[in-house]
Amino acid sequence: MMQSNNKVLPAPVSVYLLADNRLFRDTLPRLLAKRGGLSIAGVSPYAESTVEKILASGCAIVLMDSLATKQGTTLLADLSERASGIGVILFGMDEEIDLFVRFAHLGVIAYVLQEASASEIIAAVLAVVRGETAWPPRLCMALGNRLSRECQNRPKFSMLAGGVKHCLTRRQLELIRLVERGLTNKEVATRLNLSEFTVKNRLRRIMKEVAADDRHEAVDAIRARGLLPVIWFVEFEAISGWRDAA
Repeated sequence: MMQSNNKVLPAPVSVYLLADNRLFRDTLPRLLAKRGGLSIAGVSPYAESTVEKILASGCAIVLMDSLATKQGTTLLADLSERASGIGVILFGMDEEIDLFVRFAHLGVIAYVLQEASASEIIAAVLAVVRGETAWPPRLCMALGNRLSRECQNRPKFSMLAGGVKHCLTRRQLELIRLVERGLTNKEVATRLNLSEFTVKNRLRRIMKEVAADDRHEAVDAIRARGLLPVIWFVEFEAISGWRDAA
């Protein structure tokens, strides 16, 4: 009896296209669909309900056009917070190191510049499918240099509640520093280009991390361990591009 040599093909990788440009929404899905191993999970412009649509689609990759607007940046931050397992590819981007570093910190795994062709955008998608990144070489080198400098100034581990070693991330310290200044969740969200939902979520995690019952107790606990140095915060604002509007 002959044995079957049929192989079970892997399920296609689903891609969600998020673009305000209608031409992109019309053409890129057709081009992506022609590539084996890819499927289109959804297509839409930016809107308040976009994150919910992306999560409901079950996609593995989100392909997003230029994030020049605050709405796009906030959406990316929310997506990073709620669905860190989704690979995010940005295309139509500026070759600007501060912008690139900010999005790299939010988990973007491919960054395609404005002059890229449709075939280069698709090549970035396929690279992510293979488990690779797709970053412009010059920006990639600049990111490495930036991260090296940041690591040299990273806050050391400190003993917090319960005698357990903890170290808050730079994003968490950035947020709690604004809380220390007396800013409300809404004001913090505006300052960091996040949604209020994301700010509340991150604040709850910080409170849990330091075993605090409220935001003020969290600030006191972190300040008492020397994790809120003014010099460090000014330095971080300078390298991240988030400066005090005043």
